[in-house]
Amino acid sequence: MTANRLKELRERAGLSMQALATRAGTSAPQINKLEKGERRLTVDWMTRLAPALGVELRDLLPDQAAAPVTRPPLPPGGVPPVPPRGAFDPRDLIPVRSAARGGAEQEMFLADGPIDYVRRPPSLAHVRDAYSIYMVGQSMVPRFRQGQILHVNPYKPPQQGAGVVVTKRDDAVLIKEFVRRGPATLHLRQYNPDGPVDVPLAEIRDIHTVVGLDEP
Repeated sequence: MTANRLKELRERAGLSMQALATRAGTSAPQINKLEKGERRLTVDWMTRLAPALGVELRDLLPDQAAAPVTRPPLPPGGVPPVPPRGAFDPRDLIPVRSAARGGAEQEMFLADGPIDYVRRPPSLAHVRDAYSIYMVGQSMVPRFRQGQILHVNPYKPPQQGAGVVVTKRDDAVLIKEFVRRGPATLHLRQYNPDGPVDVPLAEIRDIHTVVGLDEP
């Protein structure tokens, strides 16, 4: 049994890996990994691939999970009914980014692409490009602990005392507390060991604000 039906549906649609990759905004090697089960077919991948293949999300799952569903006829006027409360909607999910311990000042380095998806919290209900990230390391204990999932608003300006995810131009990531932004330096604080962390603004690509967290 294959991990998913991606290859079957791609071939049925008469598409090469490259053609499907172009439609889905990815690369042929990524499609190859997904078909072989070397990369997990997450909800995000399904929402990108299903329209490119002209199928529904559930059609990409293994055969036993993709059993035919009998759909009720449309009501008069042809307008589908509103999904029942609690029904799945891919827009209810946001990606979880992963990072691994790396360089100085307890920096992390982001992994390639999302590793999971979580329900969108109310604090990010209508926020475009919202995401979550796993806390790695002990530098922010007790405020943030290893393994907690931090919810991030990439557009909310940080205020003094806010948790922030700082991405440097070399893709290193710092999760710290925002102190202030100087003319040439971003002033941050970490808790363990307690003390300042100063980063030249020239080295920084993004500063995103943490708006909530969940336990793992």
